[in-house]
Amino acid sequence: MASLRDIKNKINSTKKTSHITKAMEMVSTSKLLKAQTNTQKFYPYMNKMQEVMGTIFGGNANIKHPMLEKREAKKTLYVVITSDSGLCGGFNANVIRNFVNTVNERHANSEYGIVAIGNYGAEFFRKNGYNVVDSYRDIPDEPSFTQVKQITNKVVGYFIDKEYDEIYLHYNHFVSMIQQVVTESKVLPIDNTDKFANSEEQQPTGAYEFEPGETAVLDVILPQYAESMIYGSILDSKASEHSARKTAMKNSTDNAGNIIDTLTIKYNRARQAAITQEITEIVSGAAATK
Repeated sequence: MASLRDIKNKINSTKKTSHITKAMEMVSTSKLLKAQTNTQKFYPYMNKMQEVMGTIFGGNANIKHPMLEKREAKKTLYVVITSDSGLCGGFNANVIRNFVNTVNERHANSEYGIVAIGNYGAEFFRKNGYNVVDSYRDIPDEPSFTQVKQITNKVVGYFIDKEYDEIYLHYNHFVSMIQQVVTESKVLPIDNTDKFANSEEQQPTGAYEFEPGETAVLDVILPQYAESMIYGSILDSKASEHSARKTAMKNSTDNAGNIIDTLTIKYNRARQAAITQEITEIVSGAAATK
């Protein structure tokens, strides 16, 4: 049976741990609010871009562009977004498990590459022998487009240069404070142009005239659209990460409280038993002297 001192030490150490997890929960809550704000600020930009694309595709269904070109998928590139640190529950494990299952199903006879964003995923793929083309670590909690432009430019360049025939994103999509859903999004080629032309939400708010022409505009806007998809996914993943860490730290704090309650009861019972034993010994000793 553990001594009173051992139980007391366990109670004290658990209390210290709960203070740490509580502080981390508060930090994650603050970061989550900022991440949600950044994501919401990004939506108007994407909506306007889709509106312009809808105007172009709606006016010319036969428009051609290299980023709309469907090629035989001999090589596929996956952009997998994880966190740089742990203590966020199943956030990283879920997206990696989903990606591994996808690769096992699709790529028995075709090649693929990985662009790993986040230290957790980069280390996992490196240790397990996956084909990591690029890896990026230490992405800021509030990344600006300028900070991730190197990543987005390089990823889109792989498709334009025909090094890869398809590009997919794998990341955690933020649904609510307690739910994140692993999501796969196809970045390139952009093969569902009807969604821009027919979307009620993206109906033009005014007339557009394109100079020097629609194709020239697409040369600029389509790479920006693909880059924005990657950037938006990073923002979404950051919000999911902070939400997952907040939930994990809250659960840890609650569990620490339950452990402290259990240990306190155990300590009180052991202390009561020790006192009872001492009283019994004193009474027995007094009786023996008579």
